[in-house]
Amino acid sequence: MSLYALGDTHLSFGVPNKPMDIFGGWENYQALIEQNWRERIQPEDTIVLTGDISWGMTLEQAKADFAFLQALPGTKIILKGNHDYWWNSMKKMTEFFAANGFDSLRILHNNCYAYEGFGICGTRGWVNVPGETNEDGTLDGDAKVLAREEQRLRVSLQAAKSQGLKPIAFLHYPPLYWTNRNQPLLSALHDFGVEDCYYGHLHGSVTHARAEKGTVDGIRYHLVAGDYLQFVPEKVL
Repeated sequence: MSLYALGDTHLSFGVPNKPMDIFGGWENYQALIEQNWRERIQPEDTIVLTGDISWGMTLEQAKADFAFLQALPGTKIILKGNHDYWWNSMKKMTEFFAANGFDSLRILHNNCYAYEGFGICGTRGWVNVPGETNEDGTLDGDAKVLAREEQRLRVSLQAAKSQGLKPIAFLHYPPLYWTNRNQPLLSALHDFGVEDCYYGHLHGSVTHARAEKGTVDGIRYHLVAGDYLQFVPEKVL
């Protein structure tokens, strides 16, 4: 058994008018995802997909992409990215997956999954825009979303802690990027003793060069965006 991670698959089997092939580094990417996946991942393995999974706007539009993932080996744990507009309530997604036989897909949302003594934890995350408050002092705009994402991350990490599992964090947005520190999310990671954090979202050579890919304050950061990895799943454990 092995654990892998891969971000930003941006599948578009259900909405062919949204190809990523038009961008540099994305040529033939869906075929590469399948080829590299099948060469490395066995049925007993698990892979975490760190958001931006499908271009489908609804669950039905994303159905062909889920079917593509279902046909690949391994258990897939998926979390939300900023382009996953099909994302819905846990109940609706679980029911949709069950109704369509997508039994190898798991949803990471206010929960965690146990894996060989480790806890697979995470959430989408968000951008760090401080100081957005209403006149009454309540949060507004991006700050409000970030506060909610911080809470979701803490709930996930607490679920691992309550089971005696060592947490590994998976996010879509990077908690560190170039000169930006997303302190609410970083505080959550440090409060629960996270040592490894995997994230995606960042594309292009310039952005990749600025991404944090080393150890900062005791946490190892790993960029697993699909184009950065050349669509080769990265082994975690």
